[in-house]
Amino acid sequence: MEALKPGMKGSFNLKVERNHCTSRGGPWVFSTPEMVKFSELSCHQLVAAMLGAGENSVGVTVYIRHLAPTLEGQAVRSEVELIEVDRRRLKFKVSLFDELEQIGECEHERFVIDVAKSGERLKTKAQKLGIALP
Repeated sequence: MEALKPGMKGSFNLKVERNHCTSRGGPWVFSTPEMVKFSELSCHQLVAAMLGAGENSVGVTVYIRHLAPTLEGQAVRSEVELIEVDRRRLKFKVSLFDELEQIGECEHERFVIDVAKSGERLKTKAQKLGIALP
């Protein structure tokens, strides 16, 4: 995790398919929930290889503005920048574009977690609820 520094950047691509879309009676367009998902995934991918053994990152906040529609079949690109590292908290800025224009902007925070410790907490929670985990 020590390798994570503000200023890290990456770009990620997605082809908008029907399962990424909503219609609302008009043409099929990239949905806001899918924009959130793509933004979060892009941030995760930017830092995943830099995390230590037994670490992962989880999303904790998302602020998004969906600025313009994108049609099914178009390509979407996210431009991600890690803008702040505060212990285990990572803050990102994401700009989203299709072939013609900027379609969204996002601020996203993730926390770096210890996978084993998190797993133990989830096992305890599942036991209290009577839920069997795989």
